[in-house]
Amino acid sequence: MPGPEQQVTGDGGRSARTGEDADVIVVGAGPAGSTAAYHLARTGLDVLLLEKSAFPREKVCGDGLTPRAVKQLTDLGIDVSEEAGWLHNRGLRLVSGRRSIEFDWPELSAFPGYGLVRRRADFDELLARRAASAGARLVERANVAGPSVDERTGRITGVTARLGEEREPVSYRAPVVVAADGNSTRLSVAMKRYRRTDRAMGVAYRTYFTTPRHEDRYLEAWLDLRDPGDPGRRLLPGYAWVFGMGDGTANVGLGVLDTAHIDLDWRDLLRRWCDDLPPEYAYTPEAVTEPVRGSALPMGLNRQPHYADGLLLVGDAGGTVSPGTGEGIAYAMESGRFAAETVVQALARRTDRGRELALRAYPQALRSAYAGYFALGRLAADLLGRPRLLGAAGAAGLGHPSLLKVAFRLMVNLTEPNSKDALDRLLHLVGRVAPGR
Repeated sequence: MPGPEQQVTGDGGRSARTGEDADVIVVGAGPAGSTAAYHLARTGLDVLLLEKSAFPREKVCGDGLTPRAVKQLTDLGIDVSEEAGWLHNRGLRLVSGRRSIEFDWPELSAFPGYGLVRRRADFDELLARRAASAGARLVERANVAGPSVDERTGRITGVTARLGEEREPVSYRAPVVVAADGNSTRLSVAMKRYRRTDRAMGVAYRTYFTTPRHEDRYLEAWLDLRDPGDPGRRLLPGYAWVFGMGDGTANVGLGVLDTAHIDLDWRDLLRRWCDDLPPEYAYTPEAVTEPVRGSALPMGLNRQPHYADGLLLVGDAGGTVSPGTGEGIAYAMESGRFAAETVVQALARRTDRGRELALRAYPQALRSAYAGYFALGRLAADLLGRPRLLGAAGAAGLGHPSLLKVAFRLMVNLTEPNSKDALDRLLHLVGRVAPGR
């Protein structure tokens, strides 16, 4: 690992400055941080991208990517062909009760008509290396300890970190810092950015097992998640998934809301739920290739403010996971791009006041993009967090084709304002005008 006085060169061959300064520091090289670093670096800014782990590294995720994420990947110039190791999928299969319906991704002007699957260990490294190829200085095993703050103004001026196995202390300085350090986001907490307790939180658990269905061209979501051992078969606040990986395995998991206060061992529930899979999945305990792992899902822009005192929050650090579906990668990458575009404009201003005014546009960009849709998701999350109402919904029959069609449209968030489809126009309108607190 390079020390603070060593020169670092990105994969693109551009020699970065020596020393401890940068134009922008990005903390965390996940999808949000790497996307932000790429778009910042390609404008010529000196970007320092700090990642606490060494690649490749594992993350808990479903590994399924919707067309929203595909758009962000192609905007990064990443080859998403099957020849480059991606498994393409046609759409989403929704399973509820005894009914299973396949919905193809819509072909829209703004988004492609296909999704992707790729393991996160490979996916995250690919994005980080892409940021480095654009000129970002990627430093792995850089564990950020906290912010450096101007005591007079309270503004962040950089970060302190410990490098490598030797945990060598080092300080980096920059006028703007982007927090992309995940749900725990120690940097945000140190800057007094606290999680809003009135926003839903979710948790996800997943594992992998070998299956002949590994090349399934549809992502699969089971909406009526129930505890197989519950005599009442109550409907639980979440859903389960099975995503074929194309490598002989499938990612199988469940996502649930922790606001429902249901006392269950979710890891054990996932194992028992898998036991109930149909025979054609060939699931057996012996087919499991990895242990069950879990992670928190920070939803609905639940950590605020997203900009203040020189610090921008992106991805999980800013709670950009959809509260209606648990989808996170697409929104993380989009937030990283919004942040990068904001910072580029701010650093081009001539005065401190002008830069600050430009940076304050970032929270508004997030609200404009997500407030309505996330408000719908929060409403769904509130209902799902009430077991009695959930039971009534289950009795009404979630497997009805019309309800599944609406569920698909709500889950994927792929609409166009000028669509000829009435439901598409309605959902777009509601998503734009729904109140965002």
